[in-house]
Amino acid sequence: MTTNEGSLSQERQQELLEKYDPEAATRKLKGIFGWIVFFGLLAFSLFQLYTAIFGVYTAQIQRSVHLGFALALIFLLFPARKKNLKKSKIAWYDILLAVIGVAVGAYWPLMIDELVNRVGRLTDVDFYMGLAAILLVLEATRRTVGLPITIIASVFMVYALYGPYMPGFLAHRGLDLETLVQTMFYTTEGILGTPLGVSSTFIFLFLLFGAFLVKTGVGQYFNDLAVSLAGKRVGGPAKVAIFSSALQGTISGSSVANVVTSGSFTIPMMKKLGYRKEFAGGVEAAASTGGQLMPPIMGAAAFLMVEFIGGGITYWEIAKAATIPALLYFTGIWIMVHFEAKRVGLRGMTDEELPDRKEVLKKIYLLLPILAVILLMVSGMSIMRAALWSILITILVSMIRKDTRIGFKDMIDALVDGARTALSVAAATAAAGIIVGVVTKTGLGLKLANGLLDLAGGVLIPTLMLTMVAAIVLGMGSPTTANYVITSTIAAPAIILLGVPDLSAHLFVFYFGIIADITPPVALAAFAAAGVSGGEPLRTGVNSAKLAIAAFIIPYMFVLSPELLMIDTTWYYLIWVVFTAISGMTAIGAGIIGFWFRKLYAYERVIGLVAGIMLIYPEGMTDIIGLGLFILLLALQFMFKRNEPAQPGTAS
Repeated sequence: MTTNEGSLSQERQQELLEKYDPEAATRKLKGIFGWIVFFGLLAFSLFQLYTAIFGVYTAQIQRSVHLGFALALIFLLFPARKKNLKKSKIAWYDILLAVIGVAVGAYWPLMIDELVNRVGRLTDVDFYMGLAAILLVLEATRRTVGLPITIIASVFMVYALYGPYMPGFLAHRGLDLETLVQTMFYTTEGILGTPLGVSSTFIFLFLLFGAFLVKTGVGQYFNDLAVSLAGKRVGGPAKVAIFSSALQGTISGSSVANVVTSGSFTIPMMKKLGYRKEFAGGVEAAASTGGQLMPPIMGAAAFLMVEFIGGGITYWEIAKAATIPALLYFTGIWIMVHFEAKRVGLRGMTDEELPDRKEVLKKIYLLLPILAVILLMVSGMSIMRAALWSILITILVSMIRKDTRIGFKDMIDALVDGARTALSVAAATAAAGIIVGVVTKTGLGLKLANGLLDLAGGVLIPTLMLTMVAAIVLGMGSPTTANYVITSTIAAPAIILLGVPDLSAHLFVFYFGIIADITPPVALAAFAAAGVSGGEPLRTGVNSAKLAIAAFIIPYMFVLSPELLMIDTTWYYLIWVVFTAISGMTAIGAGIIGFWFRKLYAYERVIGLVAGIMLIYPEGMTDIIGLGLFILLLALQFMFKRNEPAQPGTAS
């Protein structure tokens, strides 16, 4: 059997992407506009490659040209309403908006001398061009990534304008409209701020890298490799989903895209072997969302983190710090899936259902570009250079075998596809820049941080809990990059004020912003998985949140014990922290699923949950008590047998 058997058709995958992922809902253009968009996307990629190779322009020019390309192409590709998606004809107002987008992008390069000489004084043309930029960014964001971030950015601008009328500690002097426009478009603190700066340099190149990897067939190879390594184990297909999604996360910047691409293959396999629809969808949603937490790419948020944390922190330090928490996250899902498979009595895959292992291992070289990008950045090479070399290595590696070889047409297609995926990131980071600009100008970040601290009584754990809720709410429906910008600007300062290291605080809000994708009621990744599995969306969301319980625990662990991020620690203490964490997650998994070596009694489930929490809390006495309870639970499993054999294929 091939690993494609039972997987969803390309048409169905696209349909699901368009339904749950606004970034995928683009027009299928033909004729003159089809060619305009094609060459526009190609020119966008060539501009980015040119500046990466020969040197980036000054901030305002680099970012405004990047923005201009994105705005013009968004209005041509993304219709104002989804119901117009099937229409190949572009509305007149979209053409007009695209032309204004070009003008907005060209304004800084054409007028830079005058704008610099005027030093903050705006002419009427400056004002209206800046106002147009703000409105176009909001509309482009709505079309590409949905309403949540558009509404948040709009609310922040209203807050900036009506500061004196705000209640209590939220009150500020207020900005007039001209000052707001100047901040947003004529400084590097608004739309043309750090988020768009990162999008116009690092992120774009890594999206291109991902597009070239896809052309080599590496996405399908991840599935084949996962099946070969995990397929025969207990509940094999679910473990395949975990392994495959962890790998897919290295080339995908979207939880929903992860779910639809790898889930269209793994979910039918899980259902075939007896997993119920909601559980199969939950496994895929939890694993695919974890792909955003997995170094080296981390949904492109790692590159933003370098800029936002500052203080000379390097990309490599962030990727290294995120490694153990990401591995613990996937270990937690693996444990839960293993216990569920044993409880329900699900088998692994047979030899006939597995791909030819020899053939799979022959293509192991396809992983070389990913290994190369890690090694290049570890060596101290700049992020942009590492991305450029990784693209070149991908092309060279593809030449090894005929069936993976990238031809000239494939290269052009990869450049076009990379630019297409960058459009939504550019819009989202521009909108995120609006939020950052308002926070900077009004001091809102510190006000909210102090407000959270007052609400929590200045105590760390309640502050972490409130910050977690804020990050999950702010992260609902937002793409990874914008998600991180919002949560790090609004929620992270509260934790930092309590003396938590910057990196721990930023990763804390990043984690909870990401798992908003699987946290009901707005769990986009889980809803997309339900679309693939045919299960009930809300139940799929509950299952995915339950399976990803580790993601709700791990951030607390690395805030309370920064050693988990490999910060100021020794190797032997790190081994102890990881051992207690895995033991704790095993106990919690057994307690939640109700199965370990056999079905657990009610009191055993309670022991499992208490032991898990004690082991995970990084403190000497709690570790010892937790370990004692863990050993007790293990002993009880063998001392008392229950004659209730699992029934293969039954639903839980």
